[in-house]
Amino acid sequence: MTVAKGVFLILSAVTLGSALAVVTQRNLFHAALFLILSFFGVAGLYVLLDAAFLAGIQVLIYIGAIAILIIFAVMLTRQMMRPVEPQVNLQWAWAAGLSFAFLVLVLWVTLRIPWPEQVSVPVTAESITRLGQALMDPQQYVLPFEVASVLLFVALVGSVAIARERD
Repeated sequence: MTVAKGVFLILSAVTLGSALAVVTQRNLFHAALFLILSFFGVAGLYVLLDAAFLAGIQVLIYIGAIAILIIFAVMLTRQMMRPVEPQVNLQWAWAAGLSFAFLVLVLWVTLRIPWPEQVSVPVTAESITRLGQALMDPQQYVLPFEVASVLLFVALVGSVAIARERD
């Protein structure tokens, strides 16, 4: 096994393990910290793909902005920091069944696709330029990009408003 495969397996295990911890953690603050670890794992996978720009964006935007925004929102809502009663989802059986059915579907589709031996897509300066232009072009992705930023801002303002009302 080469070093790259070993690093890939370690990063994959860290990413998947921390993603699993995000959805199974009862403490919301700890789940947010596991989300940051999962984002770091994805950034490491980008580095293995020779996509340093995407790895940097992953660290700056997802870890530096979105995850920190989530942590601030959790910390501002004081009720979430001190659990009053256990949170129980009464529909966990339905969710588990649907998740298992979706897993079977994904595995079935994955096993039916003929996968190439090696995929090599170089990330060039031209492709990064096209990505930046696509994100800022009014005919392409500027609206979803701006809607996501406004949604995150509204979530932060809403968490501050909720925290202030309970004082």
